[in-house]
Amino acid sequence: MSRIAPFYMNTVVAIGFSSGEDTVQWAASGFFFGRLMSPPEATPRLYTVFLITNRHVLEDKASAKIRFNTDATSPSLEYDIPLITDNNEPLWHKHDDPDIDIAILMINAEAIKEAGITLSFITEDQHAAPTAKCREMEVSEGDGAFVLGFPMGLVGQQRNYVIVRHGAIARISDAIAGVSKEFLIDTLIFPGNSGGPVIIEPSAGSIEGTKPITGSYLIGIVSGYLPYQDIAISAQTRRPRIVFEENSGLASVHPVDFVSQTIDAGFRKSQPPLPQLTGHAEAPETQQPHDQAA
Repeated sequence: MSRIAPFYMNTVVAIGFSSGEDTVQWAASGFFFGRLMSPPEATPRLYTVFLITNRHVLEDKASAKIRFNTDATSPSLEYDIPLITDNNEPLWHKHDDPDIDIAILMINAEAIKEAGITLSFITEDQHAAPTAKCREMEVSEGDGAFVLGFPMGLVGQQRNYVIVRHGAIARISDAIAGVSKEFLIDTLIFPGNSGGPVIIEPSAGSIEGTKPITGSYLIGIVSGYLPYQDIAISAQTRRPRIVFEENSGLASVHPVDFVSQTIDAGFRKSQPPLPQLTGHAEAPETQQPHDQAA
């Protein structure tokens, strides 16, 4: 029995940067996210597809590499993607609020399909659960969540093999109430997890009077971990000498609402424009809106 819709694994890509001749440092994660552009009743539904990651991943970079899986036997393919124009204008967009660590880049969906890659993406209208939907589903502290990504650059040898970590929502009520720009999950993340998706875990049962969660939905994007600092005090001067910083085991996550807001702002702005790189893509037939809990 799967606790997370399997197609989510294929929506996540490793993001890297050249660190020397023929050397790539895989530094972050990202995922593909589709906005419905055709009428909902259309067959097939057509989407514009974006690469979603953190702002801090793309800032001050001229280009990046993303790593795709092809079919079941071929090695992964690496693609160079430009991040700035010839005039040094960014081709990607960030959220208007500097406290929201989200960046979007429209991708060339047609070129990816022509390369023989099955493009999997999380659809905004079927697979995302913004805070209003989380409120409706009665998502709360203690519910399970999965973090998908490539911590410490562990991308696999011949193919992308995403690493899935399981944790629990530690604090989300303030985000659902709209008074916080992030929520917390109790799981260890590391450099390389930045920009990865967070998926709610379906629940087989629930406490009397509350609803079970019947689907695995995208609820947010990883921003970073909360550090814990321990200060060593000099016995002689009684002043701080060394600050030790540790991973607290709590990860900061922006709700998926802010991904949609960033796309909205990107379409509205004329300077710098969204890159004219993409056609529309059909949602793969294997995508399912959610898992059904047993």
